[in-house]
Amino acid sequence: MSNQTDRIIIFDTTLRDGEQCPGATLNIDEKLVIAKQLARLGVDIIEAGFAFASPGDFEAVSKIAQTVGTENGPIICSLARARHDDIKAAAAAIKPAAKGRIHTFIATSDIHLQYKLKKTRPEVIAIAEEMVAYAKSFTDDVEFSPEDAGRSDPEFLYEVLERAIAAGATTVNIPDTVGYTTPSEFGAIIKGITENVPNIDKAIISVHGHNDLGLAVANFLEAVKNGARQLECTINGIGERAGNAALEELVMALHVRRQYFNPFLGRAENSEASLTNIDTKQIYKTSRLVSNLTGMLVQPNKAIVGANAFAHESGIHQDGVLKNKLTYEIMDAQLIGLSDNQIVLGKHSGRNAFRTRLKELGFEPSETELNKAFVKFKEVADKKKEISDWDLEAIVNDEIQQAPELFRVELVQVSCGSNTQPTATVTLRTPDGEELTDAAIGTGPVDAVYKAINRVVNVPNELIEFSVQSVTGGIDALGEVTIRLRHQSRVFSGHAANTDIIVASAQAYVNALNRLFSALQQEVKEEVTA
Repeated sequence: MSNQTDRIIIFDTTLRDGEQCPGATLNIDEKLVIAKQLARLGVDIIEAGFAFASPGDFEAVSKIAQTVGTENGPIICSLARARHDDIKAAAAAIKPAAKGRIHTFIATSDIHLQYKLKKTRPEVIAIAEEMVAYAKSFTDDVEFSPEDAGRSDPEFLYEVLERAIAAGATTVNIPDTVGYTTPSEFGAIIKGITENVPNIDKAIISVHGHNDLGLAVANFLEAVKNGARQLECTINGIGERAGNAALEELVMALHVRRQYFNPFLGRAENSEASLTNIDTKQIYKTSRLVSNLTGMLVQPNKAIVGANAFAHESGIHQDGVLKNKLTYEIMDAQLIGLSDNQIVLGKHSGRNAFRTRLKELGFEPSETELNKAFVKFKEVADKKKEISDWDLEAIVNDEIQQAPELFRVELVQVSCGSNTQPTATVTLRTPDGEELTDAAIGTGPVDAVYKAINRVVNVPNELIEFSVQSVTGGIDALGEVTIRLRHQSRVFSGHAANTDIIVASAQAYVNALNRLFSALQQEVKEEVTA
C-alpha cells in the first residue's frame, strides 16, 4: 500500500468525534440514520464510535457495522485507546462489517507524556508497537494515531510512526489535536514525515484536525499538497470545542479547485475527474440531517451549507448573478443538492406524492413513520398555501427523527401582551397515558411555557441555548426551534417545527427532556446489566 494514491480518502468521524460536541449526543437509532446517509454520501470510512466507552457505544458501532458495513458499503471503524480491552471491544464491535478498521492511538507530545500519560518516550514506543500488533491480530486494516502530533518533537514522531508501520499499521493519522498549527507548519509536518519515515510508502498518511483557530480546513488542504491522502472530518464541522475540519468544505474546495490540486495527486492539471468519491448532491441533505438530529444549528454564513451560502443581498451582486451566475458564484447550488424550485406540494397532495417527494429528498420512512409524518404534513398544509422542501424536511425531522416520545405536548395556552404578565398553561401526556397540567408566569411567553413544563416533569435543568429559525419566509412561515439544556454535567438538545412558534418552543423543550430521560433510563439499564 502506498501513500501516493491519486485520490483523497474521506474518513467521516461525525458519529465519534462529532458526537463529542456538548449537546450533540445521539441515540443508537439516530446514529444508524446518519450512518446510512453517510453511506449514500459516499464516504470511504465511517468512524462509528468508541466501542469501549459504553455498552451503548458498542451496540451502535456493532449495529452500524451489521447494517451499513456491507460488501459495497464504507469501511466501518471503531476508535480504541492503545489498551488491550479497548482494542478487543473495537474488534468485536466491527466484526459484522464486511470491511472493518481498528483505529488506535496514544499521545506523543511531551506535554501529554509528562502530565497525562506520565510515561517516557521509550515506553510510548513500546506500547504503540504492541497495541498495533494486537489490533493487527483482529484485522488487516489498522490505523494508528500519535495524539497531539502537531506539538510533538518531529524526530520522536518519525520514530513512533516507523515502528507503528512496522508493527502493521496501514494508515498513520497525524492529528492537530488542539488546533494549534498554521497551514505552512502543518504542511511541513506532513512533508517531514514523507521524507524521514523510511517505511512511509507502506501506509496512507491521514490527517485529523480541530478548528480552534479556524484553520482546520486550510491545514488539511496544505497537508494534501504535501502527501496526505486521507482526511478525517465531520459534517458541518461539529466536534470537540470549536469542532473539526468540515467535510463539506474540504470536498467542495477539492472539487471547485481540482485543477489546482490535480498535479499534487499526480493527475493532469486539466483533469475533470473528481478527487473524492463523495456524491456532492447528497451534501446539503446530509448537513440538514445531522443538524436536526444533533440540535447543532448551522450558522447562516457557514460555507457551502449555510442559509446564506448562495444568497445575494447586494444590488450589484444580484444584477451580476442575473446576467451570469459566474460573476459572483464559484459553484452551482445544485452541486450540493439544493433545488431552485422548492415548491412541490399542497394541502390536496396525496400520500403517494408525499412519499415520493420524501424519497427524492433522501428520506425513506417506514409505513408507521410515513403515516405519522403525513398527519403532520396535512396539519401544516391546512395552515400554509404552499409546502416547500424545507417544510418537508422540518416535518420529517420533527415527527420521525426525534428521541423516544416519553412525554408529549397535549396543550399549550399562553396569555401575554404589553401590559400583561406572561402566563402559560401546559398539559403533558406521560408514558402511562396520564395527562398532567400546570401553569406558570415568566418574563415572556416562552419562559412561562418552560417554567410550566418544569413544574410538570420536576427534573432540574438549565436552558443554555434557544434558537429560532424561519424555514420559509412569509406570514405563514413554518418556524423551527432548537434548544439546548444542561442536566448536571450533560447537555441535551431538542428540535421542533410548527407554524405557531410558541407550540414549537414547547415541543422542542419536551423533546430535549425526552432525550434526557432516555439517557437516564439507558444509564440505569447499563448499571443493571453490569
